[in-house]
Amino acid sequence: MTTLRLATRESALALWQTEHVAARLREAHPGLDVVLVPMTTRGDQLQDRPLSEVGGKGLFLKELEVAMMEGRADAAVHSLKDVPMELDGPFELAAVLERANPFDAFVSVKYEALEELPFGAKVGTSSLRRQSLLRAHRPDLKLVDLRGNVNTRLAKLDAGDYDAIVLACAGLERLGLGGRIRETLTAPRFIPAAAQGAIAIECRQGQAEVLALLSALDHAHTRACVSAERAMTRTLGGSCQVPIAAYATLNKDKLSLEGLVGRASDGKTVRGYASGPMSEPDKLGQQVADMLVSRGADALLDL
Repeated sequence: MTTLRLATRESALALWQTEHVAARLREAHPGLDVVLVPMTTRGDQLQDRPLSEVGGKGLFLKELEVAMMEGRADAAVHSLKDVPMELDGPFELAAVLERANPFDAFVSVKYEALEELPFGAKVGTSSLRRQSLLRAHRPDLKLVDLRGNVNTRLAKLDAGDYDAIVLACAGLERLGLGGRIRETLTAPRFIPAAAQGAIAIECRQGQAEVLALLSALDHAHTRACVSAERAMTRTLGGSCQVPIAAYATLNKDKLSLEGLVGRASDGKTVRGYASGPMSEPDKLGQQVADMLVSRGADALLDL
């Protein structure tokens, strides 16, 4: 192949991520012409309701997958946290790039940290996971849904619509907006979404030439960590309709996984932790999922 076409959403962050992937591919394969195919997805169009009410994060993938099926694109670039735990149709994740900052960011105009927010402060986030964790830590806060791209959300904060908002650190840092982060909300208190901070490249199964080109960007350590996180979430049947958090770390060949299932309405959470060999991430994810169920997570998942 001399040309590779990458489907991408049209948001500033999605375009940055796809340009980053394109640059890495050109570096790995001198002479390869990498072309971006930008498009608007259903998830981008529906900005007036929470994703949990309109079909979930898979709405960000459908149009890109159609473009691959119709031969208008060879691969698609995604934030891996937006990719459903089970891919529909004849698709696979050809590469997972090295993970950036996986944690959530507390962003505010007036306040330096979550603890400084006054009683009853208004905090914007569309994530049920973030709502659950915030309620567990600060049940007094007024949590309000917040949709839109990064710049749209920041503009609403700056206009005074919220006292603070919570976003992914990686997205802010990739857009050169890391200076807006007042506090990084880290594990174990604030566990991120499965695969948060990782970029993935999706393609159709059986495309040997495409796979050969994309596999050069696969980062084995990140792949192991996010595989454990996604296996845990998949075993629990998780989607954006249920607050589930998962974060894996790797020390030499030992993989450790923290998992959480929560309830957005009252902040009730169930946590689990286990470790295992790097070579068996799916087994570790299933182990932590079973642990969470044994501790009462099934009652939260049924809501």
